Amino acid sequence: MKHLKLAIALAALGCGTAAYAQDDFSAQLKARQGQFRIMAINLGILGGMAQGKTEYNAEAAQAAADTLVAVSMIQQAPMWPAGSDDMSIEGTRAQTTIWEQNDDFLSKWADFGTAAKAIQASAAGGQEALGPLMGQVGGACKACHDTHRAPAN
Repeated sequence: MKHLKLAIALAALGCGTAAYAQDDFSAQLKARQGQFRIMAINLGILGGMAQGKTEYNAEAAQAAADTLVAVSMIQQAPMWPAGSDDMSIEGTRAQTTIWEQNDDFLSKWADFGTAAKAIQASAAGGQEALGPLMGQVGGACKACHDTHRAPAN
C-alpha cells in the first residue's frame, strides 16, 4: 500500500511538471509570436508606403523602422526552448531545425537585424528608398522561413 501511495504521488508530480512545462512553452510561444506580429504590423506600414498604397510619411516610416530594429535586438534564446517545435506542441510552425541548426537560425535572425538597420538608416529618405530595402528584409524573413518554418496547413 505504501508503494502504491508513493507511485500515485510520483505520477501526480509528473503530471504537474508536464503541465507546468507546457505552460512555460505557452508563454514562450506567445512571446515569439508576439514579436512576429509586431514585425508584420511595421513591415505592413513600410510596405504600404513603398508600394504607394499609403501616403509616405517620414515620421511613421522612421518609427516603423526603429521598431523593427528594436525587435531584432530581442534575445531569442529564452523564447525557443527545446521541445517547443511543431512536432512537440500545438500552435507553432517552428521546425526542429531551429535547434538542430541553431547557428544557422541565429545567423538568419542577425540578417533580419542587418536589413532592419538598413531600413532604419534610410526610412526618412522617401518612398523610393523603401522598396529595395523592403526586398532585403523580405529576403531575410524568407530565408529563415524556408529553412525553419513548417508550411501552413
